[in-house]
Amino acid sequence: MAEIEREFSAGGVVVRNMRGRAYLAAVRVKDGKVLALPKGHIDPGESAIEAAAREVREETGVEGALIEKIDDIRYWYVRGGIRVPKVVSFFLFRYRSGSVADHDHEVDSAEWIPLAAAPKLLSYRGEKEVAAAAQSRWGTGR
Repeated sequence: MAEIEREFSAGGVVVRNMRGRAYLAAVRVKDGKVLALPKGHIDPGESAIEAAAREVREETGVEGALIEKIDDIRYWYVRGGIRVPKVVSFFLFRYRSGSVADHDHEVDSAEWIPLAAAPKLLSYRGEKEVAAAAQSRWGTGR
C-alpha cells in the first residue's frame, strides 16, 4: 500500500469595491500563465484563518478583514511517487489596506480582477467554484 501524506493549506478571497464594481485580489504563478487565489501551508501553531490572512498579505500585498469561511477544496496530487490528499480552506475577506504591487517573490504578480468574471478567469476548477461562492456571499452593500 502506498504511503499517504496529508496536506492542509488555507487561502483567501479578498474583495473590494472600486468604481462601483467588486474586485478580488488574484495572483499569477508559473511564469504568469496561471491565475490563482492566494494560498499556502498552515504553519505550526497557526489557525487556518491566520494562515489565510498571512498568505493573502504575503502573496498579494493586501490586508483583509475576515467575513466568513467560504469552503474547502479537496484534491489529490502525486509528489515523489506518493499520493497526497490536500485540503485547502478558503475564507472571504473585505479589503482593508495595502497594494497588489507589494506582493512577495513566491508569485509572479498580483492583480485585482472583477469578482463577477473571476469564475471564468481563474485557472483552477476548485478556485473557480470558490470565487462563484464568494460572489454570491459578497452580494450588494458590503
